Amino acid sequence: MTDKSESRLHGTYAEFDSVDKLLPACRRVRDAGYTKIDAYTPFPVHGIDKALGIKPTVLPWIALGGGLTGTTIAVTMQIWMNGIDYPYIISGKPFISMPAFIPVSFELTVLLASFGAFFGMLALNRLPRFSNPVFTDPRFDRATDDRFFLYVEATDPRYDKKGVAKLFGDLGSGHVDEIYEDTSSNVIPKPFFILLGLLALAATIPPLIVARMRVTNSDKPRYHVFYDMDFSPAKDAQQVSTLFADGRAMRPDVPGTVAVGQYDEAMDFYTGIDMEKLSKIDAPRANRLVRALLNAPVAQDGEAPAAEEPAVEEPAKPESPVEEPKEGQQPAAEQTTAEEPAAESPPAEETPADAPAAEATEAPSTDAPAADVPAEEAKPEMPAENAAVPTAEPATKPENASATPAAVAPASAVVVDTTPWLTQNPVSISSEVLSRGREKFEIYCAVCHGNDGRGNGLVNRRAQRLLSTAWVQPSSMHQETLYSEQYADGKLFNTISNGIRKMPGYASQIKSHDRWAIVAYVRALQASQNATLEDLPADKRVEIKKQQELVAKRLAEQAEQERKKAEAAAKKS
Repeated sequence: MTDKSESRLHGTYAEFDSVDKLLPACRRVRDAGYTKIDAYTPFPVHGIDKALGIKPTVLPWIALGGGLTGTTIAVTMQIWMNGIDYPYIISGKPFISMPAFIPVSFELTVLLASFGAFFGMLALNRLPRFSNPVFTDPRFDRATDDRFFLYVEATDPRYDKKGVAKLFGDLGSGHVDEIYEDTSSNVIPKPFFILLGLLALAATIPPLIVARMRVTNSDKPRYHVFYDMDFSPAKDAQQVSTLFADGRAMRPDVPGTVAVGQYDEAMDFYTGIDMEKLSKIDAPRANRLVRALLNAPVAQDGEAPAAEEPAVEEPAKPESPVEEPKEGQQPAAEQTTAEEPAAESPPAEETPADAPAAEATEAPSTDAPAADVPAEEAKPEMPAENAAVPTAEPATKPENASATPAAVAPASAVVVDTTPWLTQNPVSISSEVLSRGREKFEIYCAVCHGNDGRGNGLVNRRAQRLLSTAWVQPSSMHQETLYSEQYADGKLFNTISNGIRKMPGYASQIKSHDRWAIVAYVRALQASQNATLEDLPADKRVEIKKQQELVAKRLAEQAEQERKKAEAAAKKS
């Protein structure tokens, strides 16, 4: 205990055994005019700040001032650096771009607002204070247990030792006592300074080591404190990995796994094929197509499941030799169509092997009789772009040719597409759908097919400028063979999804809804190039007719003027 005779009085406290006695006592002391008072409770007490007369803190205003200061500094700094001192255009933004200044301004605002709140709290609470005289009283230890204390400091202008003690006694306090200043030595022990100096010296060692490493060279490898952080075991998609039995780092999808929302529509929507009709025509093909679309391998005859890989016929080359016809047989080259369109319906053999729709576009076997094919489905495919050109005389078969080239089909083979393609777009056509289709067409298709769809995009023009012999000009969307009467919407959707010839498939890049939107836009593009006056709305037809009449009138006036000039010239001569 501190010797009270040699110490200066610090204040007086009153002890209460319940919060119901503490709150009225706080109000009485506040009403008595005391201002330097405080209460100590083992738990938060609602309303005690109002009972003590504590005014609202100014800490929010300090934090607001710090935040505004940070914003001002950040904006001023960036305007000066980027707009005045060193003007530099970044990503096309102006020198003074407030949206670009927001991240730095936000960070500096938060930083200075936090500093203001933190240091303002310390200052308002007169912290740090390493000791408080009330801690010297053993009874005060119960302030964190089951007792409530009300304290009046001796520095209060209205403080009177006897008057405060009498007031606390009238309030029903169970114990009233005085607190004196702590007279114990406040000299910090010297070993503490020695320890602090050693810690400061040790703290300089890591920066010195780093500084030395930055200015010196060494033939030894550096230290890897966290080896896996420096040499991550992560692999790229196509790298070899020892973690798996197949040695591949890229893991295939689990067979049969379907992402949430992936197949919300009917299967026809994702294939462009009427699956119900296909199942009636060829149930195994329909089954394989569904399995291929779901990435599920097919098991046959009790064997282990294995993914099907339809055979893909290599594209024909014009310079390939033509087989010599047999006696009494028409030359193979003459069996092709002499007049070949710029683009045509894709033969089933040209569909990529990894495309799911390849299962549904297989040509029927040549052994099957033609009578078995329904009349409405027996539509012959157009010849390939690279098919052999008809010649007057068949070429001589080379001696080393052991088989018929892929470009020349046997005389008895008839390529028939029996796939029941969807003839109508399953997406409801609207201005939004057409706008979406145009956007995707101009992103993915126009670079080859051109914005007008005539097959003369930027890539094609560059290939022609470079005289590329391997380039095949993209199809024009405005030829009759690609109209909906001969090229169904479902077939066009399948071509976009899986590609044809040198055109890659876009199923992995364009969503199914967007691919159908492209189909709708292509049909609108075709209709726009071949529209008649009757296809337009009535109000537009009237307007166009007026313009036509005006043009005809102007042409007639010009013709009359020319006639008069000619007559005048004839008279002069």
